[in-house]
Amino acid sequence: MVKISEKIAKAQQEGRNWWSFEFFPPKTQDGWANLYSRIEKMKELGPIFVDITWGAGGATSGATAGFVKTAHADLGLETCMHLTCTNMPVADVDTALQEAYDSGCRNILALRGDPPRGSEEWIMAEGGFNHAIDLVRHIRKKYGDYFDIGVAGFPEGHPHSTNEDDEMRYLREKVDAGANVIFTQMFYDVDVFIKWGRRVRAEGITIPIVPGIMPIQTYAAFKRRIDFMKTIVPQSLWDLLEPIKDDDKAVRELGTKFVADMCRKILATEDLGIHGIHCYTMNLSRGTEMLLEELNFVPTADVLKPLPWRLSLTSKRRTETTRPIFWSNRTRSYVTRTSDWDEFPNGRWGDQASPAFGDLNFSLALPHSPSEAATLWGNPTTLKEISALFAKFCRGDLKSLPWSDQPRAKETSTISEPLARINEAGFLTINSQPRVDGEPSNHPAYGWGPRLGYVYQKAYLEFFAPPELANKLLDLIDDLPAATYHAVNKQGELRTNSGDGPNAVTWGVFPGAEVIQPTVVDAMAFMAWKDEAFELGAQWAKLYSTSSPATANLIQGIMDSYYLVNIVYNNYRDPDDLAIFKPFFQLSEAAPVVNGH
Repeated sequence: MVKISEKIAKAQQEGRNWWSFEFFPPKTQDGWANLYSRIEKMKELGPIFVDITWGAGGATSGATAGFVKTAHADLGLETCMHLTCTNMPVADVDTALQEAYDSGCRNILALRGDPPRGSEEWIMAEGGFNHAIDLVRHIRKKYGDYFDIGVAGFPEGHPHSTNEDDEMRYLREKVDAGANVIFTQMFYDVDVFIKWGRRVRAEGITIPIVPGIMPIQTYAAFKRRIDFMKTIVPQSLWDLLEPIKDDDKAVRELGTKFVADMCRKILATEDLGIHGIHCYTMNLSRGTEMLLEELNFVPTADVLKPLPWRLSLTSKRRTETTRPIFWSNRTRSYVTRTSDWDEFPNGRWGDQASPAFGDLNFSLALPHSPSEAATLWGNPTTLKEISALFAKFCRGDLKSLPWSDQPRAKETSTISEPLARINEAGFLTINSQPRVDGEPSNHPAYGWGPRLGYVYQKAYLEFFAPPELANKLLDLIDDLPAATYHAVNKQGELRTNSGDGPNAVTWGVFPGAEVIQPTVVDAMAFMAWKDEAFELGAQWAKLYSTSSPATANLIQGIMDSYYLVNIVYNNYRDPDDLAIFKPFFQLSEAAPVVNGH
Protein backbone atom coordinates (compact mmCIF):
# COMPACT_ATOMS: atom_id res chain seq x y z
CA MET A 1 0.00 0.00 0.00
CA VAL A 2 1.68 3.21 -1.18
CA LYS A 3 -1.16 5.67 -1.74
CA ILE A 4 -2.69 7.62 1.13
CA SER A 5 -6.24 6.65 0.14
CA GLU A 6 -5.27 2.96 0.17
CA LYS A 7 -3.57 3.23 3.55
CA ILE A 8 -6.60 5.00 5.03
CA ALA A 9 -8.97 2.41 3.55
CA LYS A 10 -6.84 -0.44 4.94
CA ALA A 11 -6.85 1.10 8.44
CA GLN A 12 -10.61 1.55 8.27
CA GLN A 13 -11.09 -2.04 7.09
CA GLU A 14 -9.00 -3.29 10.04
CA GLY A 15 -10.90 -1.09 12.50
CA ARG A 16 -7.91 0.96 13.61
CA ASN A 17 -7.04 4.65 13.70
CA TRP A 18 -4.21 6.16 11.68
CA TRP A 19 -2.08 9.30 11.96
CA SER A 20 0.40 11.23 9.86
CA PHE A 21 2.82 14.16 10.27
CA GLU A 22 3.66 17.36 8.42
CA PHE A 23 7.04 19.12 8.44
CA PHE A 24 8.42 22.24 6.78
CA PRO A 25 11.83 22.81 5.13
CA PRO A 26 14.48 24.29 7.49
CA LYS A 27 16.60 27.17 6.29
CA THR A 28 20.07 25.84 7.19
CA GLN A 29 22.08 22.64 6.82
CA ASP A 30 22.19 22.26 10.61
CA GLY A 31 18.42 22.65 10.61
CA TRP A 32 18.09 19.82 8.09
CA ALA A 33 20.40 17.59 10.13
CA ASN A 34 18.32 18.24 13.24
CA LEU A 35 15.07 17.65 11.36
CA TYR A 36 16.20 14.32 9.91
CA SER A 37 17.33 13.24 13.37
CA ARG A 38 13.94 14.21 14.81
CA ILE A 39 12.06 12.44 12.01
CA GLU A 40 14.07 9.26 12.65
CA LYS A 41 12.81 9.39 16.24
CA MET A 42 9.24 10.30 15.28
CA LYS A 43 9.13 7.45 12.76
CA GLU A 44 8.85 5.17 15.81
CA LEU A 45 5.46 6.79 16.52
CA GLY A 46 4.11 4.99 13.46
CA PRO A 47 2.77 7.62 11.00
CA ILE A 48 1.29 6.09 7.85
CA PHE A 49 2.89 8.91 5.84
CA VAL A 50 4.63 12.27 6.23
CA ASP A 51 4.49 15.37 4.10
CA ILE A 52 6.57 18.50 3.77
CA THR A 53 5.41 21.92 2.71
CA TRP A 54 6.41 23.67 -0.49
CA GLY A 55 7.21 26.92 1.29
CA ALA A 56 5.71 30.39 0.98
CA GLY A 57 5.88 31.62 -2.59
CA GLY A 58 7.50 28.38 -3.72
CA ALA A 59 10.74 29.45 -2.03
CA THR A 60 11.72 25.98 -0.83
CA SER A 61 10.61 23.85 -3.77
CA GLY A 62 14.03 22.25 -4.27
CA ALA A 63 14.29 21.42 -0.58
CA THR A 64 10.86 19.79 -0.64
CA ALA A 65 11.81 17.54 -3.56
CA GLY A 66 15.07 16.66 -1.82
CA PHE A 67 13.24 15.74 1.36
CA VAL A 68 10.91 13.42 -0.54
CA LYS A 69 13.90 11.63 -2.07
CA THR A 70 15.66 11.24 1.30
CA ALA A 71 12.50 10.17 3.11
CA HIS A 72 11.88 7.40 0.60
CA ALA A 73 15.44 6.19 0.05
CA ASP A 74 16.99 6.57 3.51
CA LEU A 75 14.18 6.87 6.05
CA GLY A 76 11.73 4.38 4.55
CA LEU A 77 8.80 6.78 4.98
CA GLU A 78 5.86 7.13 2.64
CA THR A 79 5.51 10.77 1.64
CA CYS A 80 3.03 13.24 0.25
CA MET A 81 4.74 16.06 -1.65
CA HIS A 82 3.19 19.51 -1.54
CA LEU A 83 3.10 21.20 -4.95
CA THR A 84 1.87 24.76 -5.50
CA CYS A 85 1.14 26.97 -8.47
CA THR A 86 3.09 29.91 -7.04
CA ASN A 87 6.13 30.90 -9.14
CA MET A 88 5.81 27.60 -11.03
CA PRO A 89 5.65 27.60 -14.83
CA VAL A 90 4.41 24.32 -16.31
CA ALA A 91 7.98 23.19 -17.02
CA ASP A 92 8.89 23.55 -13.32
CA VAL A 93 5.75 21.71 -12.27
CA ASP A 94 6.65 18.87 -14.61
CA THR A 95 10.19 18.74 -13.23
CA ALA A 96 8.86 18.50 -9.67
CA LEU A 97 6.39 15.76 -10.65
CA GLN A 98 9.12 13.79 -12.41
CA GLU A 99 11.36 14.06 -9.34
CA ALA A 100 8.52 12.80 -7.17
CA TYR A 101 7.90 9.94 -9.60
CA ASP A 102 11.59 8.99 -9.68
CA SER A 103 11.77 9.07 -5.86
CA GLY A 104 8.90 6.61 -5.52
CA CYS A 105 6.43 9.19 -4.18
CA ARG A 106 2.81 8.35 -5.05
CA ASN A 107 1.03 11.23 -3.30
CA ILE A 108 0.79 14.92 -4.25
CA LEU A 109 -0.99 17.71 -2.36
CA ALA A 110 -2.00 20.14 -5.12
CA LEU A 111 -2.39 23.73 -3.87
CA ARG A 112 -2.64 27.16 -5.39
CA GLY A 113 -0.17 28.36 -2.77
CA ASP A 114 0.58 31.60 -0.98
CA PRO A 115 1.40 34.84 -2.79
CA PRO A 116 5.01 35.17 -4.01
CA ARG A 117 7.43 36.53 -1.45
CA GLY A 118 7.10 40.31 -1.16
CA SER A 119 3.60 40.39 -2.63
CA GLU A 120 0.25 40.60 -0.87
CA GLU A 121 -1.73 39.49 -3.91
CA TRP A 122 -1.52 36.12 -5.59
CA ILE A 123 -0.01 36.38 -9.08
CA MET A 124 -0.10 33.57 -11.62
CA ALA A 125 3.33 32.60 -12.91
CA GLU A 126 3.82 33.20 -16.61
CA GLY A 127 3.00 29.94 -18.37
CA GLY A 128 1.72 28.50 -15.09
CA PHE A 129 -1.58 27.65 -13.41
CA ASN A 130 -4.07 29.97 -11.78
CA HIS A 131 -5.97 27.57 -9.53
CA ALA A 132 -5.40 24.29 -7.73
CA ILE A 133 -7.97 22.62 -9.99
CA ASP A 134 -5.78 23.42 -13.01
CA LEU A 135 -2.89 21.66 -11.28
CA VAL A 136 -5.09 18.65 -10.46
CA ARG A 137 -6.18 18.36 -14.10
CA HIS A 138 -2.60 18.65 -15.33
CA ILE A 139 -1.37 15.88 -13.02
CA ARG A 140 -4.21 13.56 -14.03
CA LYS A 141 -3.66 14.26 -17.73
CA LYS A 142 0.07 13.61 -17.51
CA TYR A 143 0.20 10.72 -14.99
CA GLY A 144 -3.25 9.16 -15.03
CA ASP A 145 -4.01 7.49 -11.69
CA TYR A 146 -0.34 7.01 -10.72
CA PHE A 147 -0.59 9.67 -7.96
CA ASP A 148 -3.10 10.15 -5.21
CA ILE A 149 -3.93 13.87 -5.40
CA GLY A 150 -4.86 15.78 -2.29
CA VAL A 151 -6.52 19.18 -2.23
CA ALA A 152 -7.17 21.70 0.53
CA GLY A 153 -10.37 21.89 2.56
CA PHE A 154 -11.32 24.94 4.63
CA PRO A 155 -13.62 24.12 7.58
CA GLU A 156 -13.72 27.80 8.56
CA GLY A 157 -14.11 29.00 4.98
CA HIS A 158 -11.53 29.97 2.37
CA PRO A 159 -10.05 33.44 3.05
CA HIS A 160 -11.36 34.66 -0.32
CA SER A 161 -14.64 32.79 -0.29
CA THR A 162 -17.83 34.73 -1.03
CA ASN A 163 -20.26 32.14 0.29
CA GLU A 164 -20.41 28.53 1.47
CA ASP A 165 -22.31 27.28 -1.58
CA ASP A 166 -19.68 28.51 -4.03
CA GLU A 167 -16.89 27.11 -1.88
CA MET A 168 -18.51 23.68 -1.72
CA ARG A 169 -19.03 23.80 -5.50
CA TYR A 170 -15.32 24.53 -6.03
CA LEU A 171 -14.39 21.58 -3.79
CA ARG A 172 -16.77 19.34 -5.72
CA GLU A 173 -15.16 20.46 -9.00
CA LYS A 174 -11.68 19.63 -7.69
CA VAL A 175 -12.86 16.17 -6.71
CA ASP A 176 -14.50 15.68 -10.13
CA ALA A 177 -11.22 16.76 -11.74
CA GLY A 178 -9.38 13.91 -10.01
CA ALA A 179 -8.65 14.80 -6.38
CA ASN A 180 -9.10 11.82 -4.06
CA VAL A 181 -8.03 13.12 -0.61
CA ILE A 182 -8.96 16.33 1.24
CA PHE A 183 -6.45 17.87 3.68
CA THR A 184 -8.00 20.49 5.96
CA GLN A 185 -6.56 23.65 7.37
CA MET A 186 -5.92 23.72 11.13
CA PHE A 187 -8.86 24.45 13.42
CA TYR A 188 -9.75 24.51 17.13
CA ASP A 189 -13.53 24.74 16.97
CA VAL A 190 -14.63 21.13 16.57
CA ASP A 191 -18.28 22.03 16.04
CA VAL A 192 -17.36 24.22 13.08
CA PHE A 193 -15.33 21.33 11.64
CA ILE A 194 -18.10 18.76 12.05
CA LYS A 195 -20.67 21.09 10.47
CA TRP A 196 -18.35 21.62 7.49
CA GLY A 197 -17.62 17.89 7.21
CA ARG A 198 -21.32 17.08 7.10
CA ARG A 199 -21.80 19.61 4.28
CA VAL A 200 -19.00 17.90 2.37
CA ARG A 201 -20.67 14.52 2.77
CA ALA A 202 -24.09 15.97 1.90
CA GLU A 203 -22.54 17.25 -1.33
CA GLY A 204 -21.89 13.60 -2.23
CA ILE A 205 -18.12 13.87 -1.69
CA THR A 206 -17.03 10.53 -0.24
CA ILE A 207 -13.23 10.70 -0.55
CA PRO A 208 -11.15 10.66 2.69
CA ILE A 209 -11.05 13.82 4.78
CA VAL A 210 -7.70 14.30 6.54
CA PRO A 211 -8.23 16.67 9.49
CA GLY A 212 -5.27 19.00 10.08
CA ILE A 213 -4.49 19.07 13.80
CA MET A 214 -2.07 21.56 15.37
CA PRO A 215 -0.81 20.41 18.80
CA ILE A 216 -0.48 23.25 21.29
CA GLN A 217 3.19 23.62 22.23
CA THR A 218 3.36 27.00 24.00
CA TYR A 219 0.95 29.89 24.41
CA ALA A 220 3.17 32.25 22.39
CA ALA A 221 3.41 29.82 19.47
CA PHE A 222 -0.34 29.12 19.65
CA LYS A 223 -1.20 32.84 19.61
CA ARG A 224 1.24 33.58 16.81
CA ARG A 225 -0.17 30.80 14.65
CA ILE A 226 -3.86 31.56 15.13
CA ASP A 227 -3.24 35.26 14.46
CA PHE A 228 -1.43 34.42 11.23
CA MET A 229 -4.08 31.92 10.08
CA LYS A 230 -7.02 33.91 11.52
CA THR A 231 -8.21 30.68 13.13
CA ILE A 232 -11.48 30.58 15.09
CA VAL A 233 -10.80 29.80 18.75
CA PRO A 234 -13.72 28.83 21.00
CA GLN A 235 -14.07 30.76 24.25
CA SER A 236 -13.59 27.56 26.23
CA LEU A 237 -10.03 27.27 24.91
CA TRP A 238 -9.24 30.91 25.72
CA ASP A 239 -10.61 30.35 29.23
CA LEU A 240 -8.37 27.30 29.59
CA LEU A 241 -5.13 28.88 28.36
CA GLU A 242 -5.23 32.51 29.49
CA PRO A 243 -4.70 31.82 33.24
CA ILE A 244 -1.67 29.59 32.54
CA LYS A 245 -0.20 31.31 29.48
CA ASP A 246 3.15 31.92 31.20
CA ASP A 247 3.54 28.27 32.21
CA ASP A 248 4.66 26.37 29.12
CA LYS A 249 4.36 22.97 30.79
CA ALA A 250 0.79 23.58 31.89
CA VAL A 251 -0.15 25.02 28.49
CA ARG A 252 1.22 21.95 26.76
CA GLU A 253 -0.54 19.52 29.12
CA LEU A 254 -3.97 21.18 29.15
CA GLY A 255 -3.73 22.14 25.49
CA THR A 256 -3.02 18.50 24.64
CA LYS A 257 -6.11 17.34 26.52
CA PHE A 258 -8.26 19.93 24.72
CA VAL A 259 -6.98 18.93 21.28
CA ALA A 260 -7.30 15.23 22.12
CA ASP A 261 -10.94 15.71 23.14
CA MET A 262 -11.50 17.54 19.86
CA CYS A 263 -9.99 14.59 17.95
CA ARG A 264 -12.10 12.06 19.88
CA LYS A 265 -15.28 13.93 18.98
CA ILE A 266 -14.36 13.92 15.29
CA LEU A 267 -13.47 10.22 15.30
CA ALA A 268 -16.75 9.42 17.10
CA THR A 269 -18.87 11.29 14.52
CA GLU A 270 -19.68 8.28 12.38
CA ASP A 271 -21.32 10.07 9.45
CA LEU A 272 -18.01 11.84 8.67
CA GLY A 273 -16.17 8.54 8.17
CA ILE A 274 -12.94 9.96 9.62
CA HIS A 275 -10.59 7.53 11.38
CA GLY A 276 -7.33 9.45 11.66
CA ILE A 277 -5.55 12.79 12.13
CA HIS A 278 -2.79 14.72 10.37
CA CYS A 279 -0.49 16.48 12.86
CA TYR A 280 1.10 19.80 11.93
CA THR A 281 4.29 19.23 13.92
CA MET A 282 6.04 22.56 13.25
CA ASN A 283 9.19 20.37 13.18
CA LEU A 284 8.79 19.67 16.90
CA SER A 285 8.19 16.26 18.43
CA ARG A 286 6.97 16.62 22.00
CA GLY A 287 3.53 18.11 21.32
CA THR A 288 2.74 15.40 18.77
CA GLU A 289 4.05 12.66 21.07
CA MET A 290 1.89 13.92 23.93
CA LEU A 291 -1.20 14.08 21.71
CA LEU A 292 -0.75 10.51 20.47
CA GLU A 293 -0.16 9.32 24.05
CA GLU A 294 -3.31 11.08 25.23
CA LEU A 295 -5.30 9.45 22.42
CA ASN A 296 -3.67 6.09 23.14
CA PHE A 297 -2.61 5.84 19.49
CA VAL A 298 -0.06 3.00 19.49
CA PRO A 299 1.47 1.88 16.17
CA THR A 300 0.94 -1.68 14.98
CA ALA A 301 3.91 -3.78 13.89
CA ASP A 302 2.85 -3.90 10.24
CA VAL A 303 2.91 -0.08 10.09
CA LEU A 304 5.99 0.42 12.23
CA LYS A 305 8.06 -2.52 10.99
CA PRO A 306 6.88 -4.20 7.76
CA LEU A 307 10.29 -5.92 7.62
CA PRO A 308 13.02 -6.29 10.29
CA TRP A 309 15.12 -3.67 8.52
CA ARG A 310 14.19 -0.21 7.33
CA LEU A 311 12.59 -0.22 3.90
CA SER A 312 13.83 1.96 1.06
CA LEU A 313 10.75 3.13 -0.86
CA THR A 314 12.29 4.21 -4.15
CA SER A 315 10.59 2.88 -7.26
CA LYS A 316 13.30 0.27 -7.85
CA ARG A 317 13.45 -0.98 -4.26
CA ARG A 318 9.78 -1.16 -3.25
CA THR A 319 9.63 -4.92 -3.83
CA GLU A 320 12.96 -5.64 -2.07
CA THR A 321 12.45 -8.16 0.74
CA THR A 322 15.88 -9.68 1.47
CA ARG A 323 19.18 -8.23 2.71
CA PRO A 324 22.34 -9.50 4.43
CA ILE A 325 22.17 -9.11 8.19
CA PHE A 326 25.55 -7.37 8.38
CA TRP A 327 24.13 -3.92 7.54
CA SER A 328 21.27 -4.18 10.06
CA ASN A 329 22.56 -1.10 11.88
CA ARG A 330 23.88 0.68 8.78
CA THR A 331 20.84 1.02 6.51
CA ARG A 332 21.98 4.13 4.65
CA SER A 333 25.33 2.59 3.88
CA TYR A 334 23.71 -0.55 2.44
CA VAL A 335 21.33 1.50 0.30
CA THR A 336 24.24 3.57 -1.00
CA ARG A 337 26.47 0.60 -1.77
CA THR A 338 23.71 -1.18 -3.69
CA SER A 339 22.17 1.85 -5.40
CA ASP A 340 23.49 0.85 -8.84
CA TRP A 341 21.86 -2.59 -8.81
CA ASP A 342 19.28 -3.08 -11.54
CA GLU A 343 17.11 -5.28 -9.35
CA PHE A 344 16.91 -6.25 -5.72
CA PRO A 345 16.33 -9.61 -4.01
CA ASN A 346 12.65 -10.36 -3.62
CA GLY A 347 11.78 -13.53 -1.72
CA ARG A 348 15.28 -15.01 -1.59
CA TRP A 349 18.87 -13.79 -1.66
CA GLY A 350 19.96 -15.98 -4.57
CA ASP A 351 23.27 -15.84 -6.41
CA GLN A 352 25.04 -12.61 -5.60
CA ALA A 353 28.11 -13.27 -7.74
CA SER A 354 26.90 -10.74 -10.28
CA PRO A 355 25.64 -7.55 -8.57
CA ALA A 356 28.75 -6.17 -6.89
CA PHE A 357 28.62 -4.00 -3.81
CA GLY A 358 29.73 -0.45 -4.41
CA ASP A 359 33.12 0.50 -3.04
CA LEU A 360 33.74 2.68 -0.02
CA ASN A 361 34.25 5.91 -1.95
CA PHE A 362 31.20 7.48 -0.35
CA SER A 363 30.96 9.53 2.80
CA LEU A 364 31.98 6.89 5.33
CA ALA A 365 33.32 9.41 7.83
CA LEU A 366 31.63 9.12 11.20
CA PRO A 367 29.23 12.00 11.95
CA HIS A 368 31.13 12.99 15.08
CA SER A 369 33.70 15.69 15.71
CA PRO A 370 36.72 14.78 17.88
CA SER A 371 35.17 16.59 20.84
CA GLU A 372 31.85 14.80 20.35
CA ALA A 373 33.68 11.47 20.20
CA ALA A 374 35.45 12.23 23.46
CA THR A 375 32.16 13.22 25.11
CA LEU A 376 30.39 10.08 23.88
CA TRP A 377 33.14 7.46 24.23
CA GLY A 378 35.74 9.10 26.45
CA ASN A 379 39.44 8.51 25.74
CA PRO A 380 39.98 4.77 26.25
CA THR A 381 43.63 3.73 26.44
CA THR A 382 43.30 0.06 27.47
CA LEU A 383 41.49 -2.94 26.04
CA LYS A 384 39.50 -3.12 29.26
CA GLU A 385 38.18 0.39 28.68
CA ILE A 386 37.29 -0.45 25.07
CA SER A 387 35.46 -3.59 26.20
CA ALA A 388 33.58 -1.57 28.81
CA LEU A 389 32.27 0.79 26.09
CA PHE A 390 30.88 -2.11 24.06
CA ALA A 391 29.34 -3.62 27.19
CA LYS A 392 27.67 -0.31 28.03
CA PHE A 393 26.12 -0.20 24.56
CA CYS A 394 24.75 -3.72 24.98
CA ARG A 395 23.17 -2.73 28.29
CA GLY A 396 21.56 0.33 26.71
CA ASP A 397 23.77 2.80 28.61
CA LEU A 398 25.52 4.14 25.48
CA LYS A 399 23.52 5.51 22.56
CA SER A 400 25.81 4.49 19.70
CA LEU A 401 28.98 2.82 18.50
CA PRO A 402 30.78 3.49 15.20
CA TRP A 403 29.15 0.38 13.67
CA SER A 404 25.61 1.39 14.56
CA ASP A 405 23.87 4.53 13.32
CA GLN A 406 20.90 3.81 15.58
CA PRO A 407 20.38 2.90 19.26
CA ARG A 408 20.39 -0.67 20.56
CA ALA A 409 17.48 -2.67 19.12
CA LYS A 410 14.58 -3.61 21.41
CA GLU A 411 15.22 -7.30 20.89
CA THR A 412 18.80 -6.90 22.12
CA SER A 413 17.52 -6.14 25.61
CA THR A 414 16.57 -9.83 25.99
CA ILE A 415 20.23 -10.85 25.65
CA SER A 416 21.91 -7.70 26.95
CA GLU A 417 23.63 -9.29 29.95
CA PRO A 418 25.26 -12.26 28.14
CA LEU A 419 26.30 -9.82 25.40
CA ALA A 420 27.87 -7.49 27.96
CA ARG A 421 29.60 -10.45 29.59
CA ILE A 422 31.33 -11.63 26.40
CA ASN A 423 32.34 -8.04 25.59
CA GLU A 424 33.98 -7.79 28.98
CA ALA A 425 35.78 -11.02 28.10
CA GLY A 426 37.35 -9.37 25.04
CA PHE A 427 34.85 -10.15 22.22
CA LEU A 428 33.69 -6.79 20.86
CA THR A 429 30.17 -7.31 19.49
CA ILE A 430 28.78 -5.08 16.74
CA ASN A 431 25.63 -6.98 15.71
CA SER A 432 23.42 -9.63 17.29
CA GLN A 433 19.97 -11.13 17.48
CA PRO A 434 18.36 -13.67 19.86
CA ARG A 435 16.63 -16.84 18.70
CA VAL A 436 12.89 -16.57 18.11
CA ASP A 437 10.63 -19.57 17.57
CA GLY A 438 7.21 -18.57 16.28
CA GLU A 439 6.42 -15.38 18.16
CA PRO A 440 3.36 -13.44 16.91
CA SER A 441 4.14 -10.75 14.35
CA ASN A 442 2.84 -8.05 16.72
CA HIS A 443 5.32 -8.98 19.48
CA PRO A 444 6.66 -5.72 21.01
CA ALA A 445 10.33 -6.72 20.67
CA TYR A 446 10.50 -9.33 17.89
CA GLY A 447 7.44 -8.52 15.79
CA TRP A 448 7.45 -7.39 12.18
CA GLY A 449 5.36 -7.87 9.06
CA PRO A 450 1.62 -8.23 8.41
CA ARG A 451 -0.93 -8.91 11.10
CA LEU A 452 -1.71 -12.41 12.38
CA GLY A 453 1.64 -13.82 11.32
CA TYR A 454 4.49 -15.57 13.14
CA VAL A 455 8.19 -14.73 13.06
CA TYR A 456 11.33 -16.82 13.52
CA GLN A 457 15.03 -16.14 13.76
CA LYS A 458 18.29 -17.92 14.49
CA ALA A 459 20.59 -16.61 17.18
CA TYR A 460 23.34 -14.49 15.62
CA LEU A 461 26.51 -12.82 16.89
CA GLU A 462 29.04 -10.64 15.07
CA PHE A 463 32.16 -9.35 16.81
CA PHE A 464 35.84 -8.43 16.65
CA ALA A 465 38.27 -10.72 18.47
CA PRO A 466 42.06 -11.04 18.68
CA PRO A 467 43.46 -13.98 16.67
CA GLU A 468 44.31 -16.17 19.66
CA LEU A 469 40.84 -15.78 21.17
CA ALA A 470 39.09 -16.15 17.82
CA ASN A 471 40.90 -19.38 16.94
CA LYS A 472 40.29 -20.96 20.36
CA LEU A 473 36.61 -20.01 20.13
CA LEU A 474 36.20 -21.40 16.62
CA ASP A 475 37.89 -24.65 17.65
CA LEU A 476 35.16 -25.01 20.25
CA ILE A 477 32.42 -24.11 17.77
CA ASP A 478 33.72 -26.70 15.30
CA ASP A 479 32.48 -29.26 17.85
CA LEU A 480 29.05 -27.61 17.95
CA PRO A 481 27.04 -29.12 15.07
CA ALA A 482 24.33 -26.47 15.10
CA ALA A 483 26.71 -23.51 14.67
CA THR A 484 28.23 -22.05 11.50
CA TYR A 485 30.67 -19.19 11.23
CA HIS A 486 32.83 -16.94 9.07
CA ALA A 487 35.97 -15.25 10.41
CA VAL A 488 38.09 -12.83 8.41
CA ASN A 489 40.88 -10.39 9.17
CA LYS A 490 41.61 -7.04 7.54
CA GLN A 491 43.81 -8.74 4.94
CA GLY A 492 40.93 -10.98 3.82
CA GLU A 493 42.15 -14.29 5.29
CA LEU A 494 38.96 -16.30 5.81
CA ARG A 495 38.17 -19.23 8.09
CA THR A 496 34.69 -20.80 7.85
CA ASN A 497 32.77 -24.01 8.40
CA SER A 498 29.80 -22.84 6.34
CA GLY A 499 28.79 -23.74 2.80
CA ASP A 500 28.74 -21.33 -0.14
CA GLY A 501 25.01 -20.60 -0.17
CA PRO A 502 23.10 -18.03 1.87
CA ASN A 503 21.80 -18.95 5.31
CA ALA A 504 18.39 -17.46 6.16
CA VAL A 505 18.54 -16.15 9.73
CA THR A 506 15.14 -14.41 9.90
CA TRP A 507 11.83 -15.43 8.33
CA GLY A 508 8.12 -15.05 8.83
CA VAL A 509 4.88 -16.75 7.84
CA PHE A 510 1.76 -14.69 7.27
CA PRO A 511 -1.82 -15.30 6.14
CA GLY A 512 -2.19 -15.40 2.37
CA ALA A 513 1.52 -14.96 1.67
CA GLU A 514 4.61 -17.00 0.91
CA VAL A 515 7.28 -17.38 3.56
CA ILE A 516 9.34 -14.18 3.76
CA GLN A 517 13.06 -14.46 4.61
CA PRO A 518 14.24 -10.87 5.03
CA THR A 519 17.77 -11.38 6.43
CA VAL A 520 20.50 -13.80 5.46
CA VAL A 521 24.16 -14.55 6.17
CA ASP A 522 26.09 -14.79 2.92
CA ALA A 523 29.85 -15.29 2.52
CA MET A 524 30.33 -12.91 -0.42
CA ALA A 525 28.28 -10.18 1.24
CA PHE A 526 30.30 -10.68 4.44
CA MET A 527 33.54 -10.10 2.54
CA ALA A 528 32.11 -6.84 1.17
CA TRP A 529 30.96 -5.84 4.65
CA LYS A 530 34.30 -6.61 6.30
CA ASP A 531 35.99 -3.78 4.36
CA GLU A 532 33.42 -1.35 5.73
CA ALA A 533 33.58 -2.75 9.26
CA PHE A 534 37.36 -2.36 9.49
CA GLU A 535 37.24 1.08 7.84
CA LEU A 536 34.70 2.29 10.40
CA GLY A 537 37.15 1.31 13.12
CA ALA A 538 39.89 3.23 11.33
CA GLN A 539 37.62 6.29 11.13
CA TRP A 540 36.99 5.98 14.85
CA ALA A 541 40.73 5.94 15.49
CA LYS A 542 41.26 9.07 13.36
CA LEU A 543 38.91 11.05 15.58
CA TYR A 544 41.54 10.73 18.34
CA SER A 545 44.65 11.27 16.21
CA THR A 546 45.27 14.74 17.66
CA SER A 547 43.50 14.81 21.02
CA SER A 548 44.53 11.34 22.25
CA PRO A 549 47.18 9.54 20.16
CA ALA A 550 47.19 6.64 22.65
CA THR A 551 43.49 6.05 22.02
CA ALA A 552 43.99 6.32 18.26
CA ASN A 553 46.84 3.80 18.31
CA LEU A 554 44.87 1.39 20.49
CA ILE A 555 41.81 1.39 18.22
CA GLN A 556 43.86 1.19 15.02
CA GLY A 557 45.84 -1.69 16.49
CA ILE A 558 42.59 -3.57 17.09
CA MET A 559 41.50 -3.00 13.50
CA ASP A 560 44.89 -4.09 12.12
CA SER A 561 45.14 -7.34 14.09
CA TYR A 562 41.67 -8.56 15.09
CA TYR A 563 39.35 -10.91 13.23
CA LEU A 564 35.77 -10.02 12.34
CA VAL A 565 33.61 -13.06 13.12
CA ASN A 566 29.97 -13.96 12.60
CA ILE A 567 28.30 -16.98 14.21
CA VAL A 568 24.86 -18.42 13.47
CA TYR A 569 23.32 -20.90 15.91
CA ASN A 570 21.02 -22.71 13.49
CA ASN A 571 18.94 -24.64 16.02
CA TYR A 572 16.27 -22.00 16.61
CA ARG A 573 14.14 -24.67 18.33
CA ASP A 574 16.67 -25.08 21.14
CA PRO A 575 14.89 -23.61 24.19
CA ASP A 576 18.23 -22.56 25.72
CA ASP A 577 18.54 -18.86 24.81
CA LEU A 578 22.18 -18.92 25.99
CA ALA A 579 23.26 -21.80 23.73
CA ILE A 580 25.15 -19.50 21.34
CA PHE A 581 27.01 -17.92 24.28
CA LYS A 582 28.18 -21.11 25.97
CA PRO A 583 31.44 -21.52 23.96
CA PHE A 584 32.34 -17.94 24.98
CA PHE A 585 31.60 -18.67 28.61
CA GLN A 586 33.55 -21.94 28.43
CA LEU A 587 36.56 -20.17 26.97
CA SER A 588 36.53 -17.24 29.38
CA GLU A 589 36.17 -19.54 32.39
CA ALA A 590 38.99 -21.79 31.23
CA ALA A 591 41.40 -18.94 30.51
CA PRO A 592 40.36 -15.56 31.91
CA VAL A 593 41.06 -12.72 29.52
CA VAL A 594 43.40 -10.00 30.72
CA ASN A 595 42.22 -6.67 29.37
CA GLY A 596 44.92 -4.07 29.44
CA HIS A 597 46.70 -5.17 32.64
